[in-house]
Amino acid sequence: MNEEHQIERCLKSVSWCDEIVVIDSGSTDGTLAICKKYGARIFERPWPGYVAQKRFGLEQCQMEWVLNLDADEEVSPELAKNIQQMLADDSGLFDGYLVSRVVYFLNKWWRKGCWYPEYRLRICRRSHTTWGGRDPHEKAVVKGSTTRLSGELFHYTYADISHQIRTLNSYSSQTATSMAQDGENFTIFRMIVNPSARFFKCFILKKGFLEGFPGLIVSILEAYYVFLKYIKLWEIEKISNKKNGQERIGQ
Repeated sequence: MNEEHQIERCLKSVSWCDEIVVIDSGSTDGTLAICKKYGARIFERPWPGYVAQKRFGLEQCQMEWVLNLDADEEVSPELAKNIQQMLADDSGLFDGYLVSRVVYFLNKWWRKGCWYPEYRLRICRRSHTTWGGRDPHEKAVVKGSTTRLSGELFHYTYADISHQIRTLNSYSSQTATSMAQDGENFTIFRMIVNPSARFFKCFILKKGFLEGFPGLIVSILEAYYVFLKYIKLWEIEKISNKKNGQERIGQ
């Protein structure tokens, strides 16, 4: 939705594909005009959530092999070449491929810290794939063998720190809702320990400190996201308990 500022970069990187399918949830800018320029098959539908939207998108694809991208991603020339070679040599041995996604943020490529290495299953045989995960962290679920494919998928994750904070706020709300729906309960222990563990993993174990001050910023914000999802889960439980109590009183 309203991705005119970056959708062309994404579509240009896959212009070699036999088919481009775009799922749009109500763009009012120039997004659809750019998509039409690249001959995309466009499906417009209200936003139902990440998992449901990706599942719908997969169902619209007509080719056997599917490459899944978000608007803020770009296939590198090396990855494009390797995908085409894989398709030409396909022996049926694998049904999915994981690719290395590299983040561009704060005017630099991140090859240390929270976001690296980050392999995502983005290339899959349609007949062997369903869409799973829970909002906002959807994922392809492939029935069969998978392996890694060399070449990077570029991810222009956030425009700036303010954009990152807004996104983390939105994601944490959706994650907390999904956790509540799955029956997970809030605990003070997890609220305290898990954010700290996330920071330690990002800044120390994955060597975010080697990215300097930006590495510290990202590690803190990653911990902040984990903290947010737990306090929002607590809020959801509090509201639910209050509502259930009022219903019992009414009965």
